[in-house]
Amino acid sequence: IASGLIYAGGDIAPVEPVQEPVVPAAAPAACDFWGSIGFRYDFNDDDTDDTEFGDAENNRFLGTVVLGGEKEIGYGFGIGAELAGSFLTDGEFDKIPGVDRENAEISQLYATYKYGNTAIKAGRQELPKAVSPWAWSDRTVGRIDRAYNGVTVVNTDLADTTLVGAWIRSYVDRDDDIKIGDKGLFMLGAINKSLANTTLSGAAYYIPDFQPDVDASSVWAAAETKFNNFDLGLQAAYADVDADGLDSTFGVAGYVGTNYNGLDAKLTLAYINDGDAPLNLGGTSGFWGNVGYATYGIDNILGNGSLGGDTVGEKQTIAKLDLGYTLPNNYGRIYGGAAYIQYDEDMYDKAVAGRVGYSFNLKGMDARIEYRYTKLDEMNGDEEKHQKVRLEGIYKF
Repeated sequence: IASGLIYAGGDIAPVEPVQEPVVPAAAPAACDFWGSIGFRYDFNDDDTDDTEFGDAENNRFLGTVVLGGEKEIGYGFGIGAELAGSFLTDGEFDKIPGVDRENAEISQLYATYKYGNTAIKAGRQELPKAVSPWAWSDRTVGRIDRAYNGVTVVNTDLADTTLVGAWIRSYVDRDDDIKIGDKGLFMLGAINKSLANTTLSGAAYYIPDFQPDVDASSVWAAAETKFNNFDLGLQAAYADVDADGLDSTFGVAGYVGTNYNGLDAKLTLAYINDGDAPLNLGGTSGFWGNVGYATYGIDNILGNGSLGGDTVGEKQTIAKLDLGYTLPNNYGRIYGGAAYIQYDEDMYDKAVAGRVGYSFNLKGMDARIEYRYTKLDEMNGDEEKHQKVRLEGIYKF
């Protein structure tokens, strides 16, 4: 498929070399369909309000439906589209006052073209985090959180190397189509797997006129390898906004992981300085992930979302430990984790978070139940605690 740029898990697959057609030419491939039906129910408890754990008015139910299709129409061209709908209610399945979360949208609509080892996709599409760590797409219960309007080009002429270029005019956040600067975002990326068991990747971004007479840029580099029974990774990121009084942001992270007889463990350490430039434009970037908040606690409780679910301009030192055990005979997986963030700013001192859960497959449906806990210590001695029990299921077809 010409649009083989996007795969589950956000990886990039090589584009197969073009094949000379047999005369008479074969008919175009049948349409490929995909879709999902999903739900999420959260039992919430926040000590910043008056509700108790399990109170229906504090709970949330999210339902989603996704249906997409893609078809080659001949001469290297193809088309694709995806429709998505969702609704959000409280625990009694009543609408939440002041929140309009029932909507449907065309989440993807694109044209594709394939020539030799080059694939082009133009239109509304999701971007894989593997090659676009500054602006990428994720899915919540099957539905794309943020799609992008633009053009992406993937080339695999070089051995063991995937080159990616993109021009992104705007991003789509549910119903809102939001332009990126005055001229859009330009991206160049590369993934190389020439070294045994090693992946090297890099990406550079440029946004001219991000704001009037202000440009923005970002550079990312990562190396991941497998050594004996260990997985190792190192990543660095830099972002700059060309405006007076704003400092550049730098982040570095590394991880080590291992697995043995179904048991796996991963330790991630990271440091981010107190720069003013955001290190993400869609989703939480980097090896550090959404440390403590969207991952373990509640989503982005500190506001506008930079690293670790946090705001820009705040120095962070992060430690995160993830553990898991895959049960034999396809009985699912038990997992857990803990995270710690030390801040160096005026409002918060530190945060701790943890989670434990069980994921399994039931009659073709991927499901999980999970408990999450987050505690924030403020500089004035106060603290915030947030708890959540989440039930989630998604059936993909």
